[in-house]
Amino acid sequence: MFHSSVPTVDVASVPADGVLLDVREQDEWDAGHASDAVHIPMSEFVARIGELPEAEPLYVVCRVGGRSAQVVQYLVAQGREALNVDGGMFAWEAAGRGLVSEGGEAFVL
Repeated sequence: MFHSSVPTVDVASVPADGVLLDVREQDEWDAGHASDAVHIPMSEFVARIGELPEAEPLYVVCRVGGRSAQVVQYLVAQGREALNVDGGMFAWEAAGRGLVSEGGEAFVL
């Protein structure tokens, strides 16, 4: 569920040099992701939070926005500036933002 307290931004407002944090699982990442994204799956997030770049804000994305909203809530509670990317990677792809994959054609899984 989304909560109105989750800071949200649309795909078009994510700056090209912004830090995009992708919290999808490995198979989703492998199918297609933004080329400069940082990948830390939600299932590993708390254990790997130390790997986050110091840059702020963090733009957090998943497939449609549910998992990333939860991660944004957690980050904000930790004192970090984070924004949920509205519509997730489906919106990213629909907006024509670039996707790459580990092999073959890139798509959102």
